[in-house]
Amino acid sequence: MTVKLDLSTEMEARLIVQAAAKGVSVEQYLHSLIETDLLAETEQPVDLIEANEEWVNLLETFCNNPALANVPPLSDEAISRESIYREREDSQL
Repeated sequence: MTVKLDLSTEMEARLIVQAAAKGVSVEQYLHSLIETDLLAETEQPVDLIEANEEWVNLLETFCNNPALANVPPLSDEAISRESIYREREDSQL
């Protein structure tokens, strides 16, 4: 595929300098920039999906652990707001 870009003279000069610094032609430099950018865009969602799947698997493993069946539920007092924030409120006095 051939693409025509209209660049400002300043941007063109910067592009030529950057390509020369890398020791490649302007075309090769642009190709590498585009390839790197496209790979970054396409790989990121896959990484996020894999991380999400791993998190879901870990959570399901934890929830299905037989040891959790023997854990008694917390009392209403244990999960009340007053119980949770009592120490913080006492320390502020």
